[in-house]
Amino acid sequence: MLAMTTALAEFPSLVALSPQTLEATGLSLSRGGLRLVERLDLALAPSGALLLVGPNGTGKTTLLRALAGLVRPDAGAVAIGDQPAGQVAADTLGWLGHADGLKPNETLRHALRFWADMHGTPRTAILPLMRVMGIEALIDRPAGQLSRGQQRRAGLVRVALANRPLWLLDEPAGPLDGAGRDRLAELVAWHRSRGGGVIAATHQTLDWPGAAMLDLGMYR
Repeated sequence: MLAMTTALAEFPSLVALSPQTLEATGLSLSRGGLRLVERLDLALAPSGALLLVGPNGTGKTTLLRALAGLVRPDAGAVAIGDQPAGQVAADTLGWLGHADGLKPNETLRHALRFWADMHGTPRTAILPLMRVMGIEALIDRPAGQLSRGQQRRAGLVRVALANRPLWLLDEPAGPLDGAGRDRLAELVAWHRSRGGGVIAATHQTLDWPGAAMLDLGMYR
């Protein structure tokens, strides 16, 4: 854990976050004619963490996509700060879905440089983040030659390079082993220490201090 903390301390060069709140009010969601969520309210404050749990089919991914403005709810609204989420999501959200945003034939060096440049993040942040996730030795390895867990670690680096105040993560720990989950917790702790917030859908047990939990199985 000490080595990871030291690596994170290497790059205070990232532009400071502008902490944001995320709030959903009266949210109702359906999929294929089946009502998943009815009149749901939730709020995430800066530095907060919320874990979405529940059996398969209870709407965890659908809820994340609605919060990101990718799915239109049947009813209710999502706001980031005092703005509708759809208007500001591109500037405030870091998204990790089931795909990690990597091309099989592209090395991590090229892929992560692309993402850093796209978001205006200094390239000097890439290696410290890779060290935190334990994949710095893979920087010149094509993504298609990585294990599923290594790809996930690289996808998490990609999210961090976006330098957005709100992270929405869909099963971030799914392919990770125990050491990978520890590194994920360290990355999330760093993000929250900067005022960032995170909502994660998960089947895994995630030991994130102070994280709230929402069981979507209650809404079925």
